Amino acid sequence: MLNKEYPQHDMNLVFDMIENSISKGGVHDKTAEEMNLLMHLYAGLPAEAVEQGMMFIHGRACEIPATSDIIPLHVRLMNLLEYLEKVEYLSEVPSTLSNDEIKKRSDILNSLEEHEKLFGTPLMGYQFNMGTNAPKEAKEGEEAEGQRLLLMNSQAAVFACEDIYKTALFYEDKLGFKAAHLDDEAMPHIKLTRDNIAIVLVKGEGAITKPMREFGIDYDMYIYCSEPFLLHNEVAANGIKIIEALPEAKEAQKQGTNRQFVFEDIDGRHICVSQYLEN
Repeated sequence: MLNKEYPQHDMNLVFDMIENSISKGGVHDKTAEEMNLLMHLYAGLPAEAVEQGMMFIHGRACEIPATSDIIPLHVRLMNLLEYLEKVEYLSEVPSTLSNDEIKKRSDILNSLEEHEKLFGTPLMGYQFNMGTNAPKEAKEGEEAEGQRLLLMNSQAAVFACEDIYKTALFYEDKLGFKAAHLDDEAMPHIKLTRDNIAIVLVKGEGAITKPMREFGIDYDMYIYCSEPFLLHNEVAANGIKIIEALPEAKEAQKQGTNRQFVFEDIDGRHICVSQYLEN
């Protein structure tokens, strides 16, 4: 339950209030990290989804369908707002305190840890890193704590294209990939990267450039995504052709396959975004 007055329909003003509260101090070290994570996720949502967050803030959560994909995001926002209100309350110490007031302040102080447990933890498959300390150097013959030698560090899909520059521009402009033109390697190519995904584009001609479905295989590439809802919105908003729409969460529970959607790139490849479910 929130006590402060918040804007009715402007999430940007809400985050201005959050930033102002954090700047006053007295908060957990990861509070700013939590704010940045939430701000990043809300920035990628359509207006109606952001409005759901405003409904949460103003006590109208019961009006939001229980199957909404982004309820965990709204809950985390409420957790942060309640925490900051409590910190501000504790920062104002009256000259005299009754026994009841002392007990109330003690209870509030003890409750802060429950809010702080969530700060900086992953949400809907995303985590915002403010920077970490370098790992402690291991002694000779020992592994660093929590680390082991990885002989295979990463991998990349290879797409053969008739025009690699046109394909690279599509992935940069429409899907937010970054392109690196690598002409000094054994096989000149363009490497596309975003998050944990890498794609290598090479020059090709003829059948090798055709989509895999022409050879009886449905998809040219799988992308596993912890929360496909946000990526689906981004793809659709950028005018990319959706071949298979993302089913509603409730409908997907009845299906025998992972929740997924499929989009088509500029060369006709079908890319399947499948929900990654941790064990």
